[in-house]
Amino acid sequence: MSQPRNWMVSARTFASDITEGFLEITHNGFALIGLVVAFAAVAVIAHPELRSQSETQLRTWLQDRHVAVVGFTPAPEAIERTTAVNPKDLPKDQAAVAYWISKKYRVAAEPIAAIVAEAYAIGTQQKIDPTLLLAVMAVESSFNPFAQSSVGAQGLMQVMTRVHKEKYETFGGNHAAFDPVSNLRVGSAILKEYMQRTGSVTGALKYYVGAANLPSDGGYAAKVLAEHRRLRQVAGDSTPTTQLKPTLVAKRMVTPTKEEAAESVAASHVQDETQVALNSNL
Repeated sequence: MSQPRNWMVSARTFASDITEGFLEITHNGFALIGLVVAFAAVAVIAHPELRSQSETQLRTWLQDRHVAVVGFTPAPEAIERTTAVNPKDLPKDQAAVAYWISKKYRVAAEPIAAIVAEAYAIGTQQKIDPTLLLAVMAVESSFNPFAQSSVGAQGLMQVMTRVHKEKYETFGGNHAAFDPVSNLRVGSAILKEYMQRTGSVTGALKYYVGAANLPSDGGYAAKVLAEHRRLRQVAGDSTPTTQLKPTLVAKRMVTPTKEEAAESVAASHVQDETQVALNSNL
């Protein structure tokens, strides 16, 4: 009986020694890990460049993990590049115009709301009826910011980019023609110049479409003004009107400039006169 009992005591002693050894090793291992972490923390605090490098590596690792999961690189700053606002945040008249355009031209209300708000801001600054600017966009591009005509007119207001390229320098170059806000600002400035030159909205529209040297604008002005009347009805009486200064016209000859002549040449290349409005300054 004594031998089995001795064997059991020996087994317990052996198991106890193994357990104590394992706990001691584990404790020492955790202590070693703690020391390593502590030394690493001290090193990072003492050397800002190491901290910056560590943060960069951590961000890169997290981003790589995110890309592996979702399949694309996140870009939270993308929202800053969008041209869109909630129409409900606009004044009542502007919201009504935005919703009307959205429905008629089958475009999203949010980007149109941003364009409407910008048109009202520019219209106030330039003393141009904002619904007139919107009417030009409607006829020129149907609110397609990426539209381009056969003669090279581009963007929402279909400005002849190669003719007015110096106007885009303020916005970083010719590619700004496809930025809705930049195109609207350039197009409105051109239309304002033509209003001052001709003393009338109809005359300015004829110049704008590139028909300054042509006997007819192919019905372009009538089409824009018809859309303008519809937009004004939607907006109501609170919409500011265009203010012209005929006195400026009296001091100058109403003759096309070099730029305007280039637009007229482009318009003259269109075979069907009824399509001038769709191909010259589009």
